[in-house]
Amino acid sequence: MKNPHGVSGIFDTALSGQKAVLWAVGLALLVFLPLVVPSVTLMKLMCYALFAAGFNLLFGVVGLLSFGHAAFFGGGAYASAIAVTQLGATPELALLIGTLFAAALGSVFGFLAVRRQGVYFAMVTLAFAQMFYFACLQFPITGGEDGIQGVKRGTFAGFIDLSNDSNLYIIVSVLFVLGNIAIWRIVYSPFGSILRAIRDDEKRVTSLGIKVENYKLTVFILSAAICGLAGAMKALVFEFATLSDVSWHISGDAIVMTILGGSSSLLGPLVGASIYIALQTLVVSFHIPASVVTGVIFITCVLLLPRGVAGTLSKSLAKRIGSTDKATVQPPNTD
Repeated sequence: MKNPHGVSGIFDTALSGQKAVLWAVGLALLVFLPLVVPSVTLMKLMCYALFAAGFNLLFGVVGLLSFGHAAFFGGGAYASAIAVTQLGATPELALLIGTLFAAALGSVFGFLAVRRQGVYFAMVTLAFAQMFYFACLQFPITGGEDGIQGVKRGTFAGFIDLSNDSNLYIIVSVLFVLGNIAIWRIVYSPFGSILRAIRDDEKRVTSLGIKVENYKLTVFILSAAICGLAGAMKALVFEFATLSDVSWHISGDAIVMTILGGSSSLLGPLVGASIYIALQTLVVSFHIPASVVTGVIFITCVLLLPRGVAGTLSKSLAKRIGSTDKATVQPPNTD
């Protein structure tokens, strides 16, 4: 009797089981890691991991390399900080304002940038980000070189005191998980299928009558919004927003974290951010410039692991499952 699912059915079931295990392990880590790692370090990790994941929504899924995502990360941080310090906004409102401001900024940048391709797209996004950097430097409301200090965490939803790191950790964790679920839903939807098709063969998608620029602009705005949320979270965690948040090297950090982890995997940005933040934390005690260590590891990863750490592990696991299926599944009975 023939197996109705065959090798591919067993393969898909195995992969689904692996994803369920990864989700379970991830949630367990969120619960138990604060017992051994400072919660502030973990919140910093989640902010940068969500930032890298938002960047990867544009880079990994559509194939558009942006050098201007620091504007959205820093813009979200500045907008939420201004909302708290100038308008007296609650934390949840400040997070919303930071996200919406980044989305609005992304709609302006994206409207002009998506008409370009390749290196021209990258340079246009970098130019816009630098314009925003100098605007933050000059406008009095952003505090110039001093940035915005004293961003009070306040009370979330009227009863959760965020001055307590444990309470803030819970809120940041929930937002981090929801942000990644949103990215997963975007990628594995009909909309996401078209985005991947644009990445693989844009001319063919255009020949089908699909307005490619509209899809690029939409995903650009979504990417900017997620990065803005990450920046707003970071402003609440550290209680300030500075020029370093909108500096060009923050865009470089997003690229490094994504490539280290692997742009082909949704787990890639999280893995890359974990490596990156861990390196920054460890090398300080050895008095070695973090950029030097990160650069060496980045070059090594590009040469030896072109798919990144998570991407390479995922591909290896898929091959192992496939080879196991071929070895264990019996040929169909022809009687």
